[in-house]
This record gives sequence, structure tokens and C-alpha cells, in this order.
Amino acid sequence: METATVERTGPAEARHRTRGRSAGAWLAGLVLAGVSVVVGCRAADTDAVTPVPQLLAFLPWLLAPTAFALLLALLVRWRTGMVWSLLVLAALAWFIEPYGRTAEPTGAPLAEFQVLTSNVEFGRGTDSLLPAIRRERPDIVFVEECEYRCSAALERAFGGAAGTYPYRQAVEGAGSDGSVILSRFPLKAAPGVPGTMGMPGAVADVRGHAVRLQLAHPLPPLPGRLSPWRHELGELRAYAGARGDAPTILAGDFNASQDHAAFRRILDTGLRDSARLAGASRTPSWPTRTASPFGAQIDHVLVSRDFSANSARFLDIADTDHRALLVDVTLHRHTAW
Repeated sequence: METATVERTGPAEARHRTRGRSAGAWLAGLVLAGVSVVVGCRAADTDAVTPVPQLLAFLPWLLAPTAFALLLALLVRWRTGMVWSLLVLAALAWFIEPYGRTAEPTGAPLAEFQVLTSNVEFGRGTDSLLPAIRRERPDIVFVEECEYRCSAALERAFGGAAGTYPYRQAVEGAGSDGSVILSRFPLKAAPGVPGTMGMPGAVADVRGHAVRLQLAHPLPPLPGRLSPWRHELGELRAYAGARGDAPTILAGDFNASQDHAAFRRILDTGLRDSARLAGASRTPSWPTRTASPFGAQIDHVLVSRDFSANSARFLDIADTDHRALLVDVTLHRHTAW
């Protein structure tokens, strides 16, 4: 009887194991296919179409589903899946490395100062930003999504001839349209980069040296609105590419990370990410509900080759979905490279 039972149930168990292995292989394959599409677009230097741009923002975290697929492939003994998983993991490790140049300027230091950028989410984070500004005392402040109430609050707290920040350039607007640049240094008005949301520009007199300032706040890469997102990042790239030898700071909420081709093209003009220069590359700045550790660095302070970055800190600001970024930079005398 025992022998007969083994003969009757053995084939059924084998079929069950076969179905389980097949299902595991299919699941691992689906996960790997999805991740491979995103990694392939990163390798091809394209942001492609939805949902690739949205997933590219979180490229480092694709390690988790890829590792899960590898585990499944090991459990079901799917050799192709094992090799596939290892190749995708290797590609992810390669692309997670910071992007862009890091060479230090060779000219003599001329001025050291601090720059802060903060998206206050439709002005909601204004009341938390004000004490942070008083505490940190940055020299130049970029504020995105600073609507009418936010703009007025900044003026009351810091404006006027005797204020902490007597100089400002702003695009006034409701909701996410308003943005403000505050400065301890004298500012000269300059044309801002055109965009759906306000992106003011200025030229600062930093202890006798002209420094171009431009606030960045292109549209986010929402499904169905990738074209204007690319276009506005392209406008920022054109601004960066037209700087010549002028020291330049391009700062704000770029709605893009280093894994987006449109953002890398801005870095390819020669600008450098100050957070990377200061050793804080890939520190998540958005969304605050998951950053950190999970999130994306889409808030940046980009500087021309005339600058070095001494430190970079991401600050928690209440009532906004972004962390603020505070960088300590040094302007150097321009030299030929």
C-alpha cells in the first residue's frame, strides 16, 4: 500500500513543483523585464515615455525588485533569470555612480558664501522656512512655489533697505507660479528663463564680482506632460550653455535627478552639482514622506567651474514635500582650463 501511494502522488507532486517553478520564473521574468526597460533607457540616454521618466527618478531603488527577481530565480533554479538578474544589478551599480565633472578650480579664492534653495509647496512651508533662514543665515536664498502670501511674508521678515536681505528678484504668482530670489549682495535684474512657473534671474555683485543667478523650477514629468517638462529643462540648458566665462549659480527644484537625460544635458554644459562636490550626491530631497532614505534628489544647486563646494546639508522644512538644500560655496578667480 505504501508503494502504491508513492506511485499515485509522486507525479502530482512533480507537476505541482513544475507549476511552482514556472510561476516563479514568470514572475521573476516580468520584474526583470520592467526594470530592464528603465535601465535600457538610462543606457540609451533617453527619458522615453511614461512611466520611464517617473521610474528613472528612483533608479537606485530598482535594486530591490532586481534582487527579489534574483532570489526567485535562485529558488526555482532558473539559470537564465540568474544571469539576467546579475547583469541588471551590474548595470544599476554602474549608473548609480554620480554623474558629472568634479575638478576643483585652480584660481585663487575670491569670496565664500552660502546658498539656500527651498520649495515651500504652494507657500505652505513658509512659516517653517523663515526660522530656518534666520538660523542658517545664507547669503542667497532661492524659494520656489512662493505664492503671494509667501512673498509678502519674506518681504516683511527680511526686506527693506535695513533688512537682512535688502535685494530681491521675484515672479509673483499664485499657487506654484511664484518664486523669489533673496540676496545680501546687490542684485541687478536679468531676464529669467521662460516657463510655466516663475523662474526669475538676476546678476549678483558678490564683493565686486558679477555672478549670474537663475532660479530653476520647470514643470514636473507628469504623465501626458513630458513634452513641456523636456522643453523647460531645455531652456535651462540653453541658459547654462550661454554663460561664457561668467560665474553662474543655477538653483532650485529641477523636478529631475541625475538619472534623467534632460538634466544630464544641463550638467554637460559644464555646470556641476554642488551636493556631489561636497560628498552629498544622491541624498533624497523629495518627497519628504519617504526621504530619507527613500526618495530622489531633485533639488539642486548647480555651479560653474569657478566654484568649489565646501559643504552641503539638506534641511527638513515642515509643511512642504521638499527638503531645503544649503550649500557653502567658494568663488575662485577664473583661469583657463
